[in-house]
Amino acid sequence: MSSDHVSVAIHELGGTGRPLLLAHATGFHGYCYLPIADHLSDRFTSYALDYRGHGDTPRPDDRAVDWDRYGDDALAAARAIAPDGGLVGFGHSMGATGLLMAAHRDPDLFDLIIAFEPIVFPTDVDRSGDGPTPMIEGARRRRPSFDSFEAAVENYSSKPPMQMFAPDIVRLYVGHGFRPAPEGVRLKCDPEHEARTFETGASHSTWDLLPEITTRVVIVAGGDQMGPAEVAPKVAERLANSLYVEQPDSNHFGPFIDPAGTADLIADMIR
Repeated sequence: MSSDHVSVAIHELGGTGRPLLLAHATGFHGYCYLPIADHLSDRFTSYALDYRGHGDTPRPDDRAVDWDRYGDDALAAARAIAPDGGLVGFGHSMGATGLLMAAHRDPDLFDLIIAFEPIVFPTDVDRSGDGPTPMIEGARRRRPSFDSFEAAVENYSSKPPMQMFAPDIVRLYVGHGFRPAPEGVRLKCDPEHEARTFETGASHSTWDLLPEITTRVVIVAGGDQMGPAEVAPKVAERLANSLYVEQPDSNHFGPFIDPAGTADLIADMIR
C-alpha cells in the first residue's frame, strides 16, 4: 500500500535468483519490461510495478499528479519485494526517478540502481515558460480507445515512436495497457493523466536530494543529448556513489528498442 491509500500493482515476471525491480516510464506499465526480465531469468527473479494511474494501479480520484507520490509507489513496491534489502532496481525515465526517491527515503533497500535517463532537473532553473512540449501534446491527443486489441497494435506499430520498438513490447503495451470497453478496448492510463505527468516532471526536488543518496547508482543515457539525456551526466556528478554510462547509439526509448542489450547492461553492471 502506497500513500493516499493507493494499492500498488506488482507483477512477478519470473526467473530465479536475487530480486530485480523494474520501474516503467511515463505512460507505460510494468509488463512492457517482460522481455528484459526474460533475458535475465537465469540471474534474477524479476518484478515490475505499475505507478499510480498506469497499468493496474488506480489513480486517486482528485486526478492530481504529484511526483513525490510516484516515489511513494516505488518505495512501497521495493519494501514489499525485498523487506530486508538487497534489491537491484532498473528504472526507465520516470521509473528511474521513483527509484531514486525510494533510495533516498530508505537507504538500506537497494544494493544497486540502474537509472536510464531519470527525469531529474536542476531546481534553480525556471521552466515555467517552457510551454507544452511534443511529449505533452502527444499524450493529450492520444487516442484512448480502439475497436480491438489488434487494431491498437496495428496503429501503434505503424507510427513513431513505437514503430521502433521490439514487436513483442508493443503487444505487451497493448495487451496489458488496455481493458475491454463497450467501444472495444480502452487505455488504462488516461491520456490526461499521462500529459499531466509530463507537465509536472520538473516540479519535484529530487535534484536537491541527490547528494544525500548513498546507494550505488549507474546513470545511463542515450546519445541524443536532449532533455534527460543532456542532464544525465550532471545527475551522476551530484550522486555520492555513481557511475555514468553513455550509449551513443541509443535514445530515450532504448530499453524498448533493444531489450536484450538493456538486459546485458544490467548484467554487466552487476558483474
